[in-house]
Amino acid sequence: MSTATVDTVRSAPRSALAPVLLTVEEAAVCLRVGRTTCFALIRTGELESLMVGGLRRVPADAPAAYLARRRAEQQAA
Repeated sequence: MSTATVDTVRSAPRSALAPVLLTVEEAAVCLRVGRTTCFALIRTGELESLMVGGLRRVPADAPAAYLARRRAEQQAA
């Protein structure tokens, strides 16, 4: 990575960077469900998540992937 790239990343406003990981609460807001429901989806493996240190995080693309699977299931039924 060049110095120019590093300087650009450092100077970019925080709001301009899209999050790579979401908190469980942020994922719940994306899905328009409660925190408890979101944890249930994670526990059953329906919603992808991972541990970062001691924190549970949801990849930013996981809520959309969950919805795509649910839509495909409903269309197949």
